Amino acid sequence: MTEASFMQNATNDVGTGTQTGGFPRGHNIIAVASGKGGVGKTWFSITLSHALAKMGKKVLLFDGDLGLANVDVQLGLMPKRDLNDVIRGRLSIDKVVQRYDEGGFDIIAARSGQASLSALPTQRLLMLRDQMIDISHEYDVVVIDLGAGVDRTVRLMSASSTRTLLVTTDEPTSLTDAYAFIKLGSAAGVSRAVSIVVNQAPNTMEGERTYKTLLKACENFLRLSPPLAGMIRHDPKVKDCIRHQTPILIRSPNSDAAMDIEKVADYVSEMLKKAAAA
Repeated sequence: MTEASFMQNATNDVGTGTQTGGFPRGHNIIAVASGKGGVGKTWFSITLSHALAKMGKKVLLFDGDLGLANVDVQLGLMPKRDLNDVIRGRLSIDKVVQRYDEGGFDIIAARSGQASLSALPTQRLLMLRDQMIDISHEYDVVVIDLGAGVDRTVRLMSASSTRTLLVTTDEPTSLTDAYAFIKLGSAAGVSRAVSIVVNQAPNTMEGERTYKTLLKACENFLRLSPPLAGMIRHDPKVKDCIRHQTPILIRSPNSDAAMDIEKVADYVSEMLKKAAAA
């Protein structure tokens, strides 16, 4: 298979890579990204944050998808202050932190329907990035739910994290867009800090096959071997929990998806330990 054939369904407007070698990087920031929408990225970000909090970690979930923000919707929250207040200079980032008591972690909500972070002037975007890194020192882990795609905001936030968890499914468009994300990150010098999460896998064997398809393309065309952070099996309990605006670790803690997320949380915890010791 040629790269062109693998990429034939990938996003066309992926922009260009920007060198990020000199960018500040949070020592405990995990970015969650996806090449395309509809792969369960926000649900994964929420549940990962919850799983890490259950491990005894102090966790902040940062909704970085301003235009299509829905962390608060999935959790049934109605925040009085959000990221838009920070962007407009009305409040500092620490003033918009909201406690989510049921999950035991903090949230910085965005506001759905506002202009995308990608529309922000570069200087304001960098100020937001710096505030995010500053507040990360108050937590054990900060999870950023990035917008789908590979625009400059996603690339910058990804480059500022310890590691990016790239969520994909077995759909061809999801795989090709995930590859596009890694390719652009390679041009920017940050793809070596990407791990793959296969979501909605029909079963473990199919999840492995999906990962190996993406891995083979990365090895053949990019000389990169992004590791597998974990697989989340397809589970009807996920839709049920989203419908009831309740985390799966509360409503269905013994479900397949809940157990799979906890394994990814173990992976993240071990990875952060190694990063701290390096």
